[in-house]
Amino acid sequence: MEMLIDIAALRQNYALHTLSESDVAPDPFEQFRIWFHEAVNSQLPEPNAFVLATAGADGRPGARTVLLKEFTRDGFVFYTNYGSRKGQELIENPHAAMLFTWLELQRQIRIEGVVEKVGAAESLAYFQSRPRTSQIGAWASQQSAVASSREEIELRQKEVEARFEGFEVLPLPPFWGGYRLRPDHFEYWQGRESRLHDRVVYRKSDDNSWDISRLMP
Repeated sequence: MEMLIDIAALRQNYALHTLSESDVAPDPFEQFRIWFHEAVNSQLPEPNAFVLATAGADGRPGARTVLLKEFTRDGFVFYTNYGSRKGQELIENPHAAMLFTWLELQRQIRIEGVVEKVGAAESLAYFQSRPRTSQIGAWASQQSAVASSREEIELRQKEVEARFEGFEVLPLPPFWGGYRLRPDHFEYWQGRESRLHDRVVYRKSDDNSWDISRLMP
């Protein structure tokens, strides 16, 4: 295959910021709050988008972009169809990783931990706060199942619209809801010159405190 672009020659010099283990917040959630607010204030597109990596019982990894909808010291919350590939993999293996990449700031954050479902009341509250079209879409999509055509998807959408005609808000689908990742590992990455990047890691200890260390780039 002929290469129209010299991919190996694509390079970006990183020199916007520095990151020291002595300067970061002692609490990784507070450090996330600081960086997340900086990403939002920089008007980055979809600053709450992250790559979620999961693996089922067979060990085969899967990754996809989802949207963060809440973060507290209890963890990081996202929503999806329980029957999707990621939902099935989380049943088989609740360990997962999140990756936030903010290229404009030359930063990324890796977060690892165990995932659990959020309560039904919390899922309902978020679901009914969504636009009606998104509520209909959640009901209509049998996420990750094979579709015969685009027309099948649009037909399911019309069927849901007819089913819930006159409803001010839709009920929560029994197959849809939230997950919370409870972290035990954070890595904050700041791009630096000569590819000697800053990598600061928080690891949760047995007494629930956080040990901070620097990794080689």
